[in-house]
Amino acid sequence: MLQNIRDNSQGVIAKVIVGFIIAIFALFGVESIIGGFITSPPVAEVNGEEITEAQLQANTQNLIGTLGGNIDGLDQDLIEQISLNQLIEEVVMRQLAQGASMSVSSDRIDRSIIQTPTFQINGVFDPDLAVRTMTSQGFSVPIYRETLRKQMLMAQVANAFASSNFVTNAELDRLVKLSSQTRDLRYLSVTMGTRTLDTPISENQIQGYYDENQNLFEEDASVIVNYVLLDKNIISDEIAVAEDVLLAKYEEDRSAFEGSSEKRASHILFEVGGDLDEAQALELAQSAIARLANGEEFGVVARELSSDTASAEEDGDIGFTDGSAFPPELEEALEGLSLDEISGPVVSDFGVHLVKLTEDNDNVYQTFDELSTRLERELKSAEVELLFAERLADLSNLAFETADLTQISEELGLTILKSQAFSRDSGSGLFSTQEVVDAAFSEAVLSDGNNSDALELSDSQVMVLRLEQFSEESVLPLEDVTGEISVNIRTDMERKAATALGESLYAVVDNEVQLNQLLAENQLEWVVADAVDRNGFSLNRQILQEVFSMPEPAAAPERSNLTLDNGTFVIVELNQVTEGSIDSIPEEQRDSMTDRMLSDLGNSDFQAFLGNLRESADIQSSLADENF
Repeated sequence: MLQNIRDNSQGVIAKVIVGFIIAIFALFGVESIIGGFITSPPVAEVNGEEITEAQLQANTQNLIGTLGGNIDGLDQDLIEQISLNQLIEEVVMRQLAQGASMSVSSDRIDRSIIQTPTFQINGVFDPDLAVRTMTSQGFSVPIYRETLRKQMLMAQVANAFASSNFVTNAELDRLVKLSSQTRDLRYLSVTMGTRTLDTPISENQIQGYYDENQNLFEEDASVIVNYVLLDKNIISDEIAVAEDVLLAKYEEDRSAFEGSSEKRASHILFEVGGDLDEAQALELAQSAIARLANGEEFGVVARELSSDTASAEEDGDIGFTDGSAFPPELEEALEGLSLDEISGPVVSDFGVHLVKLTEDNDNVYQTFDELSTRLERELKSAEVELLFAERLADLSNLAFETADLTQISEELGLTILKSQAFSRDSGSGLFSTQEVVDAAFSEAVLSDGNNSDALELSDSQVMVLRLEQFSEESVLPLEDVTGEISVNIRTDMERKAATALGESLYAVVDNEVQLNQLLAENQLEWVVADAVDRNGFSLNRQILQEVFSMPEPAAAPERSNLTLDNGTFVIVELNQVTEGSIDSIPEEQRDSMTDRMLSDLGNSDFQAFLGNLRESADIQSSLADENF
């Protein structure tokens, strides 16, 4: 919801305020809930205004949420310092806006609220939805309006920096000359090859490498575990549905179809939201269309790609409609489809769909043989869920109560399986799951010899494991790594040989006769690359960076050399630099470059202004090691 407020109240300000108002909900919403019951000690004061511990903790949790909720390896004190820094910046900005008697009209606040998509149903503002959404975030309507007012005040200040800069033609011309510059060059590549194959690798070399690089041959601690797996699919196979029950269900569905259903459809949904916007969803839909056009089955593609996992399990089937059951966009698309025809991308409130008409009012209802498998699965579903829940409860109790897996196996009919050896980082399949790895290497399993807890791997699988064998961290014996060592030594020899040859070439690069003789002896030749730009993909990135770091040649070519990450020795000869011209780029690109420059200038000015505000403010903090 905060993002929607930002989008509707700030516009271009979002380009300038990078992470500035990250805690607006936490700062005001949480305080409004708990402020009346408990007084939190202040962690900082800004010009006499307190920032409480509750506000800091709420904003810290908000910040952790933006990091994905995983802060393993990060210093908690550092996270709190960053969080407090954000709150201080917000306070000094708000104080400036209030001190300057800046204001936001009630009408403008109302318009912003009405235009917030989160408060709309089918594009129309819904007051009940708005109040419910505000309440779910810890706001009353007055507090929400006040929060929005303060945010919009701060946005006014930031807008001054976003809107007050300008870019001259001379500045734009200088940028274009640099960014669109091209360079003409040629280069020699001396790759690693077979130059040292005649030089044998001795046992002493191998032993010496082994002794000096023990860390390369360390084998992590590993475990082998026994385990049992409770699986819904296996439970489903145990259940039999009588044919007369299937027939009764078939007749029931057929009667419903013949009485009311007109069209049946399947779809593939690319849900918009989170990291996927509508443009990206449309691209994914076009890729799926290409696969379907190449002959892939609709159901196969639906199972792999559709965000609607429930229908994906049924090959995308979303059932019947009489013209009103589906979103209007899908109904309209179905009207234009022939039987078994697939639509182009269809955009609805749920995302982007590909729709297939599988039955229509002229189509004969599918036969019992065609539908029996699906009907059986549907009828089994409730019983499977019940049995799974019952056995899961038994499994959890037995895992805690028993000293091995035997009783679990006998009482629940589960086969005891055995894993391959795996370390904390080398597991595969089920044993690459972090929850399984953590359980296998936990003190309860590893040291105390207990069963693990019931580990829910997915909605349909639960595991209990027990240690079978533990292997300490060790160094692999020399005989096991001799081949690897030989390859490493040979690679190093080849790298040195390539470098030596490259340096010999570079030493005589001004002597054309000697250079050509060496090139011929080693079957090397120059590679010419003209009009290369700094963002091109025709050259190795390291070579490209080297070329554009070289000075413009004067009377003679500029030369340099470098060794690539893959061991290749490269000699670069820069012959000409051609500056970019503003007249050579389209007007649309010039406008885009101007906008980027304005944004960068605005951000730079804003950060300088914010820094000055902070320096002139009276800021007191109780946090240790304060560094802002």
